[in-house]
Amino acid sequence: MSSLSQVMADAINEQINNELFASYSYLGMSAYCEHEQFTGCAHWMRMQSQEEYGHAMRLYDFLIARGARVKLAPIVEPQSEFESVPEVFNTAYAQEQSVTGQIEKLYELAFQEKAFAALVELEWFIKEQVEEEKTTRDIVHKFGLVADDPASLLDLDRELGTRASGDSPTAAGE
Repeated sequence: MSSLSQVMADAINEQINNELFASYSYLGMSAYCEHEQFTGCAHWMRMQSQEEYGHAMRLYDFLIARGARVKLAPIVEPQSEFESVPEVFNTAYAQEQSVTGQIEKLYELAFQEKAFAALVELEWFIKEQVEEEKTTRDIVHKFGLVADDPASLLDLDRELGTRASGDSPTAAGE
């Protein structure tokens, strides 16, 4: 028997799907960057995809720990074509802002449902989203600074490629 209300369990299941979509979306962004031969950006996006998958699994494990059913849903096909690599990062930033809204809505529901264990779990996600938004916003800003300068674009690509597996999404050197 679950210690979460059905409404709360359903909402967390929906967020698992949202996190898996974010993971899938970052993988699509990585493929685009790879195709454009921005291998550092592709690597950064692939690491971000893995991080989003980890977020989904954290919620998955939380539902299991609370005795709730995990109900996986289909994942929508992500965007795969972009105008440019900077547009990829603009899209990533918009996606992070969207996920922040989703997490905040879920937190509000947990508060209303008096799902205190969920509130504690979701506090981690709220802090994580502050970091995720800052990081992608900073990268978008750097792309704006370098504009179309080929040497600067290659340097930024190289910098983003230094992200190690398990690192926070912060670009190297920040």
